[in-house]
Amino acid sequence: MKQLPGKAIIILLVIIGFNILFGIDGVALLDPDEPVYAETAKEMIRFNEYLSPRIYNEYWYDKPPIFYWLLVGSLKLFGGFSELAARLPASLMAIGAVLMTTFSAARQFNARAGFWSGLVMGTTVMIMYMGKASVTDTTLLFFMTGALLCFMHDKYWLMYLFCGLAVMTKGPIGVVFPGAIVFLYLLITRDLGRLFRMHVIPGLLLVAAVGMPWYVFMYQNHGMDFIFEFIGFHNISRFAAPLHPNRVHWWFYLPVIILGLFPWTGMLLKSVKDAFTRSIGKDSARLLFLQVWWIFVFVFFSIAKTKQVSYMLVLLPALSMIIGWNIERMTCDNGKLQSGWVAGTFIMYLLMGIGWILGGRQLPEVATYGMILGVVTLLLGALILLALKKYCNVETAAWLHVVTGLVTMVMAFGVMMPQLQDRFSVKTVAQTYVAAEKDASRVLYIDKFLRPGFMLYTDIPGIEADTNSEKSLDAVKQDNRSKYIVMRESMYTKMKEKMGGEDWELLENKAGICIYKSR
Repeated sequence: MKQLPGKAIIILLVIIGFNILFGIDGVALLDPDEPVYAETAKEMIRFNEYLSPRIYNEYWYDKPPIFYWLLVGSLKLFGGFSELAARLPASLMAIGAVLMTTFSAARQFNARAGFWSGLVMGTTVMIMYMGKASVTDTTLLFFMTGALLCFMHDKYWLMYLFCGLAVMTKGPIGVVFPGAIVFLYLLITRDLGRLFRMHVIPGLLLVAAVGMPWYVFMYQNHGMDFIFEFIGFHNISRFAAPLHPNRVHWWFYLPVIILGLFPWTGMLLKSVKDAFTRSIGKDSARLLFLQVWWIFVFVFFSIAKTKQVSYMLVLLPALSMIIGWNIERMTCDNGKLQSGWVAGTFIMYLLMGIGWILGGRQLPEVATYGMILGVVTLLLGALILLALKKYCNVETAAWLHVVTGLVTMVMAFGVMMPQLQDRFSVKTVAQTYVAAEKDASRVLYIDKFLRPGFMLYTDIPGIEADTNSEKSLDAVKQDNRSKYIVMRESMYTKMKEKMGGEDWELLENKAGICIYKSR
């Protein structure tokens, strides 16, 4: 059967919707990424200008406008800024990407494989976290997933449309990635002749018709500043030079995938291997495309110098479909011991359970909750092993993975993150600054990574202080005016001599985010 029954769709929607939407309004936007997008949308509304993005009341050229437009629509719908309004568009795009993956897997394989593909993708730590984040990545995920799945279904014109929308979401990667993955697959399968059936030239013209007008507008209105900043820095330089030098390790994405795919990580190696060795016929060709998809994404970003956790999101549909296919295959083997799954689950649940316990001890606010989540994770892991080893019941074991994902999400975002938000958001300190009696003659400096959130919650842009720039720190030191400074305590301790801040007075310290006053 290639279509999901209505009951299965409802069950899937309830589980995935709950996992992604729960708690999106319970935590302040986290610095620095989330506030950037929400503030840009606010300024589009403030200036009534929806093509040229701004932040701190000045033009900037970080991303194309589609995600900003989604945020603008949400902010207007909800009557202004709120965490719910800022996060809802990204959450809905994440849900949409999961549903596309589900229905595609159902048609490519069968209904049960589609159902499990959706449950796998929709209950991973990666989608639980990124689906609650007001950033562009889930919108890119939606359009890029749409493009690649349309190739699998021979829907080429729709594929090009999705590519154009991806270009309008995050730049050239929106067409380069799908194009490279499709080309590599056709090369491996010796089917390059298929390119002639794909209407490549008119298709690329469609991509250009959707994606290029905004770029032309931006060049006409902002000239080479736009080219140098958007194309030069945000695309070429980020590939060639690290934005975060401490992350330049070839193995950086290995722990990202291991944690991001939890609670399904224990099935990953087995499923990837089985997709090569246990598939036959059309399933084999389809699974090979999914393998090319996730391997290309992993290798490309491992080579790139700038590394971000969110970059791995676009390989999630491919891995979810591979795991979903394998769960369905293994359900046909009920009564047979799945030793690879047993070994992977034992290792991953043991590591995650101990990790939650030890990690909680490093954060006093949530030590008790970390202990509880760690113990529950270990217990659920034990139940999965019991289901697999004693009863050889694949479906029960798979449902226990779903329960693990939901429990992890509720504990993380319903209990732990509200306790920790002041460590990761400047919101409380920003509100304290606004409410306090201040010397109006003092200028305000704000650390670069706290500035978007400070602006979002106060509408005060301040002056940027980049604690990673010697030039910026020296500018703070040379500024003899009386000033307030908002920055992290750790950076102040490390850089105070370079900023001339040895005699600054501490006015506020909230979970390590501080307001200082120069004497």
